Amino acid sequence: MKLVQFATPEAAVRLGMIEGDTVVDITNSAAGIDNLLDALRCAAREGTTLEETVRARGESGRSYAFADLNIVPDASRSHLLLPIFPPEVWGCGVTYKRSADAREDDIQDHKGFYDHAYSAERPEVFFKATASRCSGPNDYMGLREDSSYMAPEPELAVVLDRSGRIHGFTCANDVSAWDIERENPLYLPQSKTFNGCCCLGPCIATAEDIADPKNLGITCTVMRDDELVFSGKTSTSKMKRELPELIEYLTRSNPIPTGTVLMTGTGIVMPEDVGLKPGDMVEITMERIGTLRNYAKRV
Repeated sequence: MKLVQFATPEAAVRLGMIEGDTVVDITNSAAGIDNLLDALRCAAREGTTLEETVRARGESGRSYAFADLNIVPDASRSHLLLPIFPPEVWGCGVTYKRSADAREDDIQDHKGFYDHAYSAERPEVFFKATASRCSGPNDYMGLREDSSYMAPEPELAVVLDRSGRIHGFTCANDVSAWDIERENPLYLPQSKTFNGCCCLGPCIATAEDIADPKNLGITCTVMRDDELVFSGKTSTSKMKRELPELIEYLTRSNPIPTGTVLMTGTGIVMPEDVGLKPGDMVEITMERIGTLRNYAKRV
């Protein structure tokens, strides 16, 4: 099952289920399901899965063509929103060897810093964003005003309840200011957290829908003035860390709220001589989930 959130001119948020090329409105206020976070909290309380909760409580309503919703947000038209409004988003770093090597090349001092993080028992886990700093499909992705080398980081993200149970998966773009991070690793929070720093979507694929999250192909393209300036691909099979390991470290002495999103690291590195510029269109496609499209904007 694939779930989306969308807005209509009449209502701020609706919950939808993708059926082929169609999105069926399954919002059911009478059953306490006004959005995906409502459904997830219900599943957490009742010990059910997100898919079981939606099937039991969702109410079929009006249908929309997915293509008609997959547009740049416009208050006068129905359009996709963030697939979930996450109370917290966390990230994991250097879980792919490609990312560790690229970051190691970036720094002049403290050589071995990122290689150690890649091979150490403890993974890198960092706070990324709140819902207000996130963007959904076709919306903007932020470029810091004090950075000259920003890059998309295409990642598989998991959607968790308060116990750390995985309820679904989505595409994530962990937009990062690499020049700030490489100047000093202690500047990581400024590299990672800012307005529009995290893009999620286009949907949430439920845990039942993805039997093997460690074998998903990921591609990323960047278009500038209708010209392809970057293309990369990888697979979650190249991730060193297992998902239960990352979740265990996230939740160690750190209670998380239901609806927390955990990004699992990137294996696609955009070179500095390309770097994101205002107006660039970034598309991230992940097998069994879909394509997340966003437009770069200086913030």
